[in-house]
Amino acid sequence: METKENFSLFELQVDHESTAYLKETAKWAKFLAILGFIWCGIFFLAGASILATKNSYSPGYTSWVSVLYMALAVLYCLPCLYMLNFARKVKTALQNNDQGYLNTSLRNLRSTFRFLGIAAIVGLVLVAALVFFNLFGRL
Repeated sequence: METKENFSLFELQVDHESTAYLKETAKWAKFLAILGFIWCGIFFLAGASILATKNSYSPGYTSWVSVLYMALAVLYCLPCLYMLNFARKVKTALQNNDQGYLNTSLRNLRSTFRFLGIAAIVGLVLVAALVFFNLFGRL
């Protein structure tokens, strides 16, 4: 009967292949973070322009949509910032062989995914609520 070795995460090491993957991931994370900031700016400007050109047919709707656009734009800046911090810190960690920076970068990556996961759950709950109220005609 074979015995399995007791494996501990503390025995893991970042080898050359892992370093290459992390470097490439950092490049993509930086690209996506910058692109995310651009989208945040576009959404914020779209919301501001909707607010500036209030439609006389439905002024309450345009105000609500513009505030929603601007709020989502500001809110989405947070995961973009986490992702940019991940990219910068993992690059520094790999250049300087610094475990502290690597840990901080991975914490930022975790925060990015945690934020996006919670936002996805909230979005699904809101969509489900809207569908529920729409089906029963109470909205």
